[in-house]
Amino acid sequence: MNKITAAITAIGSYVPDFVLSNQVLESMVDTNDEWITSRTGIKERRILKEEGKGTSYLAIKAAQNLLEKAQLDPKEIDLVIMATATPDMPVASTGVYVATQIGAVNAFAFDLHAACSSFLYGLSNASAYIASGKYKKVLLIGADKMSSIIDYTDRATCIIFGDGAGAVLLEPNHEGLGVQDELLKSDGIGREYLKIEAGGSILPPSQATIDNKQHYVFQDGKTVFKYAVSGMADVSEKIMERNNLSKDDINWLVAHQANRRIIDATASRMGLEDEKVLVNIEKYGNTTSATLPLVLCDFEHLFKKGDNIIFAAFGGGFTWGAIYLKWAYNK
Repeated sequence: MNKITAAITAIGSYVPDFVLSNQVLESMVDTNDEWITSRTGIKERRILKEEGKGTSYLAIKAAQNLLEKAQLDPKEIDLVIMATATPDMPVASTGVYVATQIGAVNAFAFDLHAACSSFLYGLSNASAYIASGKYKKVLLIGADKMSSIIDYTDRATCIIFGDGAGAVLLEPNHEGLGVQDELLKSDGIGREYLKIEAGGSILPPSQATIDNKQHYVFQDGKTVFKYAVSGMADVSEKIMERNNLSKDDINWLVAHQANRRIIDATASRMGLEDEKVLVNIEKYGNTTSATLPLVLCDFEHLFKKGDNIIFAAFGGGFTWGAIYLKWAYNK
């Protein structure tokens, strides 16, 4: 029997309608379009404004978009993996709720949290479930409502993040397509540089934590940038070396959309030409778990069966890694 690999066979996405542009941010904090664009590459981001709607809303919309495009009966799905850093609520799994709402009644579901690397780690998990031979259809969703944890008076973070969701379906492949290799890393040194200080078991919510704005994202930007540049570039280069891939063998780089300079540094280390580097950060900002599938959706029309794709991401914790995948279908 041929080796079973996990191939992406369908994708879907959703972003909210409300656009928060750099020009609007200029009226909210001390910043300007030129400063934001030159340092991050971001021009605008999408924000989920409706009251009472959280990450699950974004995830459900992305999943429904995939199901419609693929003409897939949700009852056929075996597993739903919900990659997110902003679950609807503590304890109750967001993925379980999403699976029920989309009609995936035969699937089990769980949440996976690895900050901005959540979708990448989820792709590794989904691949392993498929390769086991026990599961035929795994739905991996990356979704985050980052606006729910951002202080819009903090110009260091409010310019970066946006809301969105993307979903991919993984199925068994016997042609040698799909996930080929992975190189995943983590290092607890990052715990203090990118975090939400309060709301967990160490520092439960209190009036003091609310008054001190400790429920919002804190980021030591310079330190995170330094680690992200070296981390993403290192694993991307190493996964090429491990699989005897030259820059000419790589068709596309699908990198986490956190900062344009980090993406460019990774591509430079890999020796890739600009046209092979897929970027949509200018439209969405950093949507955390959603960046990689949103790139896939925006550029799906370019992919050809057999294309070599390198995924790369870096997130808080620190978490990072790269995955080598062969694309499995023509649009």
